[in-house]
Amino acid sequence: MRQNSFSIEYGTFLRKVFYVFAIFVLLMLVLTCIMMSDISRMSAYTYNSIEKIPHNRTGLLLGTSKFVSRNKINQYYLNRINAAVELYLSGKIDYIVVSGDNALKSYNEPRTMRKDLIKMGVPQDRIYLDYAGFRTLDSVVRIKHIFKQDSVTIISQDFHNERAIYIARHNGINAIAFNAHVPRQDFFVSNVREFFARLKCLLDV
Repeated sequence: MRQNSFSIEYGTFLRKVFYVFAIFVLLMLVLTCIMMSDISRMSAYTYNSIEKIPHNRTGLLLGTSKFVSRNKINQYYLNRINAAVELYLSGKIDYIVVSGDNALKSYNEPRTMRKDLIKMGVPQDRIYLDYAGFRTLDSVVRIKHIFKQDSVTIISQDFHNERAIYIARHNGINAIAFNAHVPRQDFFVSNVREFFARLKCLLDV
């Protein structure tokens, strides 16, 4: 009799724990969706048109690797370089801060990007390098605290720009962005990977 009573009470307790856990998970999902939508709303600060984007003294070019394999160039890289050059030559930015990964002596994103910017017509004295842009958060925070810029034009692909602006505006930076062309993507890159990147962005903020 006592054993049956204990089993009933224990079962009731487990159900209560399950319901509380389910409610907690549901609330977290709702909160995450709301915050995800906040990142998407940053698209209001991005531009596709070189004519419409306002002038900013400084552009922040977010780094990426030049090659996806030994001899195959990364189209994300190429399109970001082209976008930065277009902004500069059109008089929409006066200086470019190139922020990227330089964790290894054999791997230097900022230096590689600077070489290609110079080849395409940007003067060397208009380019500054940030070797500690290991993540988007690092690049954005350092543009304010290291390079002393409170207003900036971020240069990357649209989905990346939205995340970067979200971080920037939560750190008191008046940021807009110019969208580099997005190469053809597979489902993983355009959906699953970006979902987890945005979750990480929320944790960073």
